[in-house]
Amino acid sequence: MPTFSRTLFIAALVGVMALAGCDKSPKIDAADMSLGDPKAKIEMIEYASASCVHCANFNNSVFPAFKAKYIDTGKVHYTFKEFLTPPVEVAAAGFLTARCAGKDKYFSVIDAIFHAQTEMFQTGDMRGVLLRIAQSAGMTEASFNSCITDETALKALNERVDKATKIDKISGTPTFIINGKQVASGEVSLQQLDAAVVEASK
Repeated sequence: MPTFSRTLFIAALVGVMALAGCDKSPKIDAADMSLGDPKAKIEMIEYASASCVHCANFNNSVFPAFKAKYIDTGKVHYTFKEFLTPPVEVAAAGFLTARCAGKDKYFSVIDAIFHAQTEMFQTGDMRGVLLRIAQSAGMTEASFNSCITDETALKALNERVDKATKIDKISGTPTFIINGKQVASGEVSLQQLDAAVVEASK
């Protein structure tokens, strides 16, 4: 039964080192995952890592209310940009798993990973937890093993992260950008995002 390989760890590490600052207008790529109306007047981009505790806190505690208030109502188009933070092999495997599950299941798998993050870190059974999530999304153990060792997919992930660090100047997660302006980084409340949305609406 394969485990996370050192090759996966080293490859995923590429692109993690970042420069300070923030590009004012990061571009949305076809590879990015999005929710909501693409024609919405407000675009929110979140850079997040599947192994980031603050990202999990946002996903579990703030995002459901934000999604219901702004994304589901067509007011905000939300784009999720993948980033890698330690342990990077877990973040990389999480993102690869979500993509292998299919575009229609991507966000549900990411949500499951964030909700299971504490369990992964407390038990140390990161592979086992990710496998369980993959299987709940319809993947077999064989397809999961193939997915997290897919060098082509991992290379593409690393390229996205490298762009985030070198071009978009992202240095930490979660980072939130609304209509081209960085409005928050780290722990963020719904009230902070409310204020940013109001400002962007002017």
